[in-house]
Amino acid sequence: MKKKILYIVISTALLAGCISQRRFINQPRNVEIRSGILSNAGTPIGASKREYVSRNSNWGVEYTGEQWVRNMSKPVNITEGLVNRHLSVTPSHGRYYDRGKGYWKWQRPELFCTTEDLFTQTIVIPYLIPMLENAGATVFTSRERDWQRNEVVIDNDDSSRQPYYIETNTNHPWRDAGVEGFASRRGEYINGENPFVEGTVRIARTSNRRNKSFITYKPNIPKEGRYAVYVSYATLPNSVDDAEYIVYHKGKKTVFHVNQKMGGGTWVYLGTFGFEQGCSARNCVVVTNVSDKNGVVTSDAVRFGGGMGNIKREGTTSGLPRCLEGSRYNAQWSGAPASVYNAKEGQDDYTDDINTRSRMTNWLAGGSCYVPGITGLRVPLELSLAVHSDAGFCNDYSSVFGTLTICTTDFHNGVLNSGISRNYSKDFATSLLYDSQRDLSNAFGSWTVRKLYDRNYSESRLPEVPSAILETLSHQNFPDMKYGQDPNFKFTFARSIYKTILRFVSGMHNTPYTVQPLAPDGFNIQFTGRNRVRLRWKAVNDKNEPSAKPTSYILYTAVSGGEFDNGQPVNGTSCQIELQPDIIYSFRVTAVNKGGESFPTEQLSAACHEGATRTVMVVNGFRRLSSPAIHETDSEQGFNMAADPGVTYGSTAGWCGEQTAFDKNNIGVISSTGLGFSGNELQGKFIAGNDFNYTTTHAEAIMSAGKYNVASCSVKAVENGEVNLDDYYCVDLLLGLEKDDGHSLLRYKSFSSKMQRLLTDYTHSGGRLLVSGSYIGSDMTTDTEKDFLRNILKVNNNGESPSRYHTNITGMGTSFDIYRTLNEDHYAATSPDVLHPAGSAFCALLYGDGRGAGVAYDGRDYKSFVMGFPFECIISHSKRNAVMRGIMSFLMKD
Repeated sequence: MKKKILYIVISTALLAGCISQRRFINQPRNVEIRSGILSNAGTPIGASKREYVSRNSNWGVEYTGEQWVRNMSKPVNITEGLVNRHLSVTPSHGRYYDRGKGYWKWQRPELFCTTEDLFTQTIVIPYLIPMLENAGATVFTSRERDWQRNEVVIDNDDSSRQPYYIETNTNHPWRDAGVEGFASRRGEYINGENPFVEGTVRIARTSNRRNKSFITYKPNIPKEGRYAVYVSYATLPNSVDDAEYIVYHKGKKTVFHVNQKMGGGTWVYLGTFGFEQGCSARNCVVVTNVSDKNGVVTSDAVRFGGGMGNIKREGTTSGLPRCLEGSRYNAQWSGAPASVYNAKEGQDDYTDDINTRSRMTNWLAGGSCYVPGITGLRVPLELSLAVHSDAGFCNDYSSVFGTLTICTTDFHNGVLNSGISRNYSKDFATSLLYDSQRDLSNAFGSWTVRKLYDRNYSESRLPEVPSAILETLSHQNFPDMKYGQDPNFKFTFARSIYKTILRFVSGMHNTPYTVQPLAPDGFNIQFTGRNRVRLRWKAVNDKNEPSAKPTSYILYTAVSGGEFDNGQPVNGTSCQIELQPDIIYSFRVTAVNKGGESFPTEQLSAACHEGATRTVMVVNGFRRLSSPAIHETDSEQGFNMAADPGVTYGSTAGWCGEQTAFDKNNIGVISSTGLGFSGNELQGKFIAGNDFNYTTTHAEAIMSAGKYNVASCSVKAVENGEVNLDDYYCVDLLLGLEKDDGHSLLRYKSFSSKMQRLLTDYTHSGGRLLVSGSYIGSDMTTDTEKDFLRNILKVNNNGESPSRYHTNITGMGTSFDIYRTLNEDHYAATSPDVLHPAGSAFCALLYGDGRGAGVAYDGRDYKSFVMGFPFECIISHSKRNAVMRGIMSFLMKD
């Protein structure tokens, strides 16, 4: 009874120390709250006192140990971001097994070409998590994050170890650690089976670099691509906090330090890298026993790729990539105890999945200074966010339903495990709500917020750290989804969430913060000498975030189609690079400040050929990011993917299938006739989008001619006067899927009025012009625009597209296929233009139905070659190069 009274007194004091959300956002609190109250212990379970200190902050305690995972190769010094902060962020739902119905299903209906189970990932995976990581945070997500269906696991317990698993021993050899570890004893697992208790772990005493022992994990990669890399190990009393892992990706080397004092017995994410097909020392992971500390390094399995779901329920798996499944199944594969994911003992996967998301966070964080009263893996997770979309609709068919946030304060007497008030969760949820309204309204004119719920929801009740549920928008309301399916909206919403987390976490620790910059623009590469180029770009200031100004930049370089390096710091907005002959260099630039690193620019390329006297300038005019085509009448609304599937930022796992029901009268009906109902033909597929790297494809093809230099630039650099087209004998303008579609949140125009003038001037001065893109003709609809097509590009277009069954193009003495349908390897030109020659121009390429695919003009005044499809969509590498050689031969002749 005495203990209970003390608990109430302390809880009341904690609640009295809370202040309003506005004061929290604008100024730090100077409230000291002691941790460990609920555990009745001075030290968190299993923790060393050196790992945390008492601090005058809202936590009352500060984690001061090493970060769980550190990228030692990254040349960014973040002092006012999220370094050494550990966050749990999970997109909602996922495929699950419905035991009552006897099959796997989505947790939410297929609406407007997606389902909530897929949609929220498209905000969290490509945008939110990278922003948080660019600020220095370690981010855990309870669903598989890797959009990769292939998976390779290398383990010391494998029956066939050579050449995939190799131990190299010196003074301190690898030996059995005497503890349970991972083993892949079966391809599929039934409920309750734990792969992390079926094997063994290797251990070695630490050593200096000269006498190191190491283990090489060399996968046989089934298909070239990007793969997440996960490692596993055991946490022992004398584990070190700087275990060295080296990832070799396409020959590049990236070094990580992993704090093995925490997180043993599960998959630990290092990063995602490009790997070549096959088994090679160029693509492997090496763990060493090199450390500055006296202790041990342990090593268990290493995993490459997200893989397919392998948890069997009543005799069947989901048949989908693991990243599309619910957290429940990933938790089992990750070694979580059954109490985390199987509380319903296999009878109710739906409820278990909802609870797993929070219980995974608690399991990982248990024993840390932020969750001291629970036994766990001691990872100092300090915040939990569940990202959802909601149901609901507006009967006027035009209003935005908007954003809702949820917290839970009335639980465990209003305190979290460390003893701090649950009102901090309310602060966080309130900030998420109103920050998103401000940021989205600033960007897009207005945004609706609904309410802050302080109610009993699992994902805001169960986490033992401050937490919130963010219902981003309504997946059932088409006006919401018109925003939601636009990649620019997703970026802006994710940036708002990142900024709220940054401010909240910084406020909890009474530390200053700086918002990471936006990506530079106006990127261009121009020759300054025979084999020397200057790279230039411009800073982009965030008008809504004064602190988000760049102070320096990172230049990333890839050579001959290889992987990008780890970057080199650049203090200004330009630098010079010396090129080796006949090697294609590719570059990206990011902006940096004390708060972190921006997203990268588009990828540009350059190459020099020994003895070349002419340079081709490749201009990237493909910037478009878009939702699918919008169909809206008095009686119908929705997305028409058949007309235009839109353009995503890179590949996406977010589509379930085309919308099939458009009747407004059936709004809110959950059936095949309900408004927004969509098919499932695309579920489980990773559909390619805009990778912003097509100047490299063009450069490779031009260099195959063995005659020219290649430079490249963004279309903005041309329009802003940074690049003068008259300086180049030939210009290659790639437009991809660029067009002004009339519904995208940002306007994209294949030929702006300024570009029309510049190209007119360039051709009038005798330039040689190559233009390719899907909407070169159909995007030009006014009389002035049609005059430009006819008089300068020498083409006419009547809004025609070839039949989608015709993928073959013939002409120039060859034939080739192009990407016409959605696929995983390259964006598709689903509706390329039919072009007709104007004046003395002639048809040089034909679609399979005999209509014009490419038009050439061989004039005395200038020469041009215009393609009604994107050049980079030619599937065959050799055919692509051959076509470019033919085009260059035509354009470059005197």
